[in-house]
Amino acid sequence: MLPTRRSLLTAFLAVPALPVCNRAAAQQPTLPLTPACRDDDDLTPALTAGPFYKPDAPLRHDLSGDAPDGERITIAGYVLDGICRPIARSLVEIWHADETGAYDTRGYRLRGHQVTDERGRWWFSTIIPALYPGRTRHYHFRVRRPGAPVLTTQLFFPNEPQNDGDRLYSPSLLLDLRDTEDGKFGRFDFVV
Repeated sequence: MLPTRRSLLTAFLAVPALPVCNRAAAQQPTLPLTPACRDDDDLTPALTAGPFYKPDAPLRHDLSGDAPDGERITIAGYVLDGICRPIARSLVEIWHADETGAYDTRGYRLRGHQVTDERGRWWFSTIIPALYPGRTRHYHFRVRRPGAPVLTTQLFFPNEPQNDGDRLYSPSLLLDLRDTEDGKFGRFDFVV
């Protein structure tokens, strides 16, 4: 029997704060390190916001009600600094296409933001976006830690046939995706 998205999110939220895991740390991390989170030179790469970004997205975790016919997914992760320390109070903003491949350009459907908790965690319940001409399946994100510039990037789905044909696709921006009983669960840690 597969776990549910809720059980995976609950387990994610129950994990204690990540330990500081710099080169001198002897302690083993509770979670596997994001490969880019080993030194200050390997931050999450930036990508274009694209033409559909809108400022002032609402504060919310659950976007799935905006597309009741879409396939459910929960995506979650941490905002970390270059030596794997979680960053509280970071802004995490998401927007993406709906189940037909269209973006809402008039309102805030499938758009939202949140602020990371004291352990640097973020999560959204949403849907898997459809493909649209010229692009593989993806989410758009803006991430800003306090006092730092905004990172604008995109996250991609593994094993998508369209990945190689998308000029913006980067394997370093793949979600760690798992099937659950009630949808998918994706994980990605932003290193900013």
